[in-house]
Parts: sequence; structure tokens; C-alpha cells
Amino acid sequence: MIDRDDPRLRLCIVTDDLRDGTAGLVDRVLAAARGGATMVLLRLKHADARVLVEVGRALVSALTIPVVVSERLDVALVCGAAGVHLSPRSMPVMALRAHVPAGFLIGVSVSEISDLEHSSLADYVTIGPVQGSGSTGLGMDTFSSLASASGKPVLAIGGIDVATAPAVMAAGASGIAVIHAVLGTPDPAAAAAAFMAALVS
Repeated sequence: MIDRDDPRLRLCIVTDDLRDGTAGLVDRVLAAARGGATMVLLRLKHADARVLVEVGRALVSALTIPVVVSERLDVALVCGAAGVHLSPRSMPVMALRAHVPAGFLIGVSVSEISDLEHSSLADYVTIGPVQGSGSTGLGMDTFSSLASASGKPVLAIGGIDVATAPAVMAAGASGIAVIHAVLGTPDPAAAAAAFMAALVS
């Protein structure tokens, strides 16, 4: 188990796409790590297992920060990743524990109170989207309530920028997870550094 102040949870970078190939994605993630990113979540929605393994191995080999794989325990284990991240509809955390090495991280996504029952044995949860278009975001009050009720270290995700990051931390987050706000910029290192400065201010 990990605690709320675990430094690995401060700034999680979520992969976006392979528009510049595996090497290009790895380069962008490496730049984010140089800027201070503390964890990477490998999530490529339209990639098959073979591609995920290729990208996962490349990230694990290149990085000194933890790589966690979205949904695919098989890919995470083959890649030597640090953990897996599940949706509330994935295999129960308890069922996975017997099949993973000691210290292997298991995270669960949460977006409503009913999701918390699936996360009781997780190491951490992500809660979001904190902010979205129209009425799709949880809002800060709901986020704070879910964070408190979870009893877990929390990564906030969804619509967070440098300006709103401190408020999210004050509302109960251990850290934030971002996608395009870092990897979608021309300078991922500078973008990550700006987030890190906001998170520790």
C-alpha cells in the first residue's frame, strides 16, 4: 500500500496517441519526466496488445519513473510495468492480488460514489473528470467528497490546468493526472515543470 504523500502520485502523465510512433511518444514522455513527471499511465485506447507491449517495454526501459498500464494486467506483467490501472467494471482488485508481484500498484478509476466499493483494496484511485465541458465535470465539491470518502491516495483527472491544480490539491488530491496539457504541448518538459511548480506552491 502507498500513502497520500507518496511522491510517485504527484504528477502522472497519461499517454495520448502514437501520432509520432513509439519512439516519438517515448521522447515526449521522457521530456515530461525531465520536467518532473512522477508516473506514467500507458493508455492507448485503439492499440492492440502487440502494440501496447511494444510501447510498454520501450517506456519501462527508457524511464526511471513508474509505468502503469491501463486495464491490461497481461501487458503490464509482460512489460515489467510497476502496476495496472482498472475501471470499476474491470476484474476485482482482490482477484488480481494473487497474480502480481509484491509492490505492484493497482489503481481504480472513480467517478461516482458507487465506484468506491470496487476500490477498497486498491493502492490509489483516480477521481474525475474534475472539470469538463458543460455539466460533465464533477466539480470541486463532489471531487472533494469522493476523495474523502475513498480513504485512498487520490489522483485528480480531467480538465485540470496549471491555474486550477493548487485548488485540486487543496480539495484532497495527492496529485494530478494529465494528458494533452503536457504531452500535447510543443515542450512537454516545460509543461510538466509548470505543473510541478503549481503543485508544490
